[in-house]
Amino acid sequence: MSLAVWALRMALSPLVRRGALAVVSPSGERLTFGDGAGEPVVAHLTDKAAVWALLLDPDLRTGELFTDGRLVMEQGTIYDFLSLILDNDGQENPSPIVQAFDRLRTATQLWRQRNDPGRSRRNVAHHYDLGDDFYALFLDPDWQYSCAYFERPGQSLAEAQLAKKRHIAAKLLLEPHHRVLDIGCGWGGLALYLAQVVDVAEVLGVTLSEEQIARAKERSLAAGMTDRAKFALTDYRAVEGRFDRIVSVGMFEHVGLGNYETFFQTCRERLADDGVILLHTIGCSDEPSVTNPWITRYIFPGGHLPSLSDILKAVERAGLVVSDIEVLRLHYADTLRAWREAFMARRDEAAAMFDERFCRMWEYYLAMSETAFRYEQVVVFQLQLVRRQDSVPRTRDYVAGAEVDLRARENAISSEEFSSSKAQHPEKAPRRDAKDAERSAIPTGADARETSHE
Repeated sequence: MSLAVWALRMALSPLVRRGALAVVSPSGERLTFGDGAGEPVVAHLTDKAAVWALLLDPDLRTGELFTDGRLVMEQGTIYDFLSLILDNDGQENPSPIVQAFDRLRTATQLWRQRNDPGRSRRNVAHHYDLGDDFYALFLDPDWQYSCAYFERPGQSLAEAQLAKKRHIAAKLLLEPHHRVLDIGCGWGGLALYLAQVVDVAEVLGVTLSEEQIARAKERSLAAGMTDRAKFALTDYRAVEGRFDRIVSVGMFEHVGLGNYETFFQTCRERLADDGVILLHTIGCSDEPSVTNPWITRYIFPGGHLPSLSDILKAVERAGLVVSDIEVLRLHYADTLRAWREAFMARRDEAAAMFDERFCRMWEYYLAMSETAFRYEQVVVFQLQLVRRQDSVPRTRDYVAGAEVDLRARENAISSEEFSSSKAQHPEKAPRRDAKDAERSAIPTGADARETSHE
């Protein structure tokens, strides 16, 4: 047994106590770990350098090895491998070398996250401008690329994404005369929902993605909403004017730790005196730590997953008041599972757009992210922030009531669209019962992608 293989056995033996993991060395030697319970998972390291890389810096190198085809799954998937490892995690402290890498990354993270407007635009383009055809492979019909809100077991991804928008809108306490700023608007789904369903006076969505802004504008035009759902390719720091409500979903992760105070100070300056902010962001329900280095190198350059204490210090210094915090646990794990399964079902199409290495990288990204939300302290925070304490009710009762009202509005809009379609094409209009009408509030399938809210 070589020194590298011996070291691998010593590293994994105390870590994997449950399950059935086998690792095949470059020479063909088979190392087994765990108690043998469950479906076996077999991984093959193809060269000696891969073994050392995995031992010395697993946080970075596991993803690199899988992407490069040097960590090959012979039985089970990379999700199964990561799931087995992380489900056992917590029994052993990281090795001194791994701890040293963590200290170095922590010391340099502010430098690596110096997200000025120019760097922010390049970081966004790296991930979000891969092409709409690619994202259409696995996103829901409404192009929601953030954590869904699963209200019940068995709920579809499209239903849960609609529930997420409804939940956020309810917390915003919107009125018809309100102007809303959507920071990081993506493909425009939430902004269009607020304009169409909630019927607010105006929504301005801003993003740094050229691909996203083009589709958001197309969708606003198609919906006849260009006067109320507007979109701009601009940095949040460059937005002018004041808004009654500010919402940001899945964008704060890209701000960078050193820019948190700038972000919240900007929001405070843009917010009306009686305004409300709703921030929806991935975070860690743990002490502040460094974000996974593989993710920040290959998937989200400049990104950071904050702890709640990271966020709250900046909120307080900006002069904002925290009026409500909700922690969504496991919702993103289920969202990512839906994305991963959809991506894998259409993996050949992604390979035709890019190549096999790209597909392995994205399979690892989706699998690693899902296991982090399922087994580690990674969650989604929804923070409601105000300038004045009396801007929102004293209790949360209003949220459930607002959601009931919004669901009724969704169904009414769906019924109106059906009636309009029947008047234009009476010979083709199908008969539908009450259950069909209720289901029509939620777009489903490939055809729905063209008529959905976002």
